[in-house]
Amino acid sequence: MCDYKVSERAYAKLIFHAAKYPHQAVNGLLLAEKTSKGSLVEIVDAIPLFHQCLYVTPMAEVALMLIDAHAEREGLVIAGYYAAPENFYDNQVDKTPAAKIADKIQENFKNACFMVVDNKLMTLQHDRAAIQVFNCPGDSGARWSKAKFTLSQASDTLEGVSLLLKRGAMRDLVDFDNHLDNPDKNWTNDFLNQPLNDLQKLY
Repeated sequence: MCDYKVSERAYAKLIFHAAKYPHQAVNGLLLAEKTSKGSLVEIVDAIPLFHQCLYVTPMAEVALMLIDAHAEREGLVIAGYYAAPENFYDNQVDKTPAAKIADKIQENFKNACFMVVDNKLMTLQHDRAAIQVFNCPGDSGARWSKAKFTLSQASDTLEGVSLLLKRGAMRDLVDFDNHLDNPDKNWTNDFLNQPLNDLQKLY
């Protein structure tokens, strides 16, 4: 059984993605350090995928290849999948879009996690992390089960994300749909890789 630690960068990106498209389902990939610390998997980054083409397999395959190459350059590994369901009350794995992507990731990284954005906690004031985390305990093919996670610098991260949401920072986030519409837009969202305290100075 694995535990997961979610960085402020990864949390901010996936929450901004869900907040940018509140009336649509969104999904993305999670990147982790290649070497885990015992049973702890550190999720250090998130790459937003789609808000329109969630089920278009060719586009997803191209995105996965590009992200895999990006992760390799950064010394990281694709270690999970996140999704925010369209329906307000759908906050379980079986209600999330394109869940087969998570299954594919788990085939290649046995400690992969599946993060589901909890729509009921998606507010401008984050008092607690608006995600649920699942993994596949035991042999490959097991059903996704609830897993333990911690949010890095939890109080500061929640406060920083809340402030940036209120200032509209999510509008600048780029996912693969945006990149396909305009290739000049950078799907790695490098501007979000700085500490949230520094990012607040831009908004």
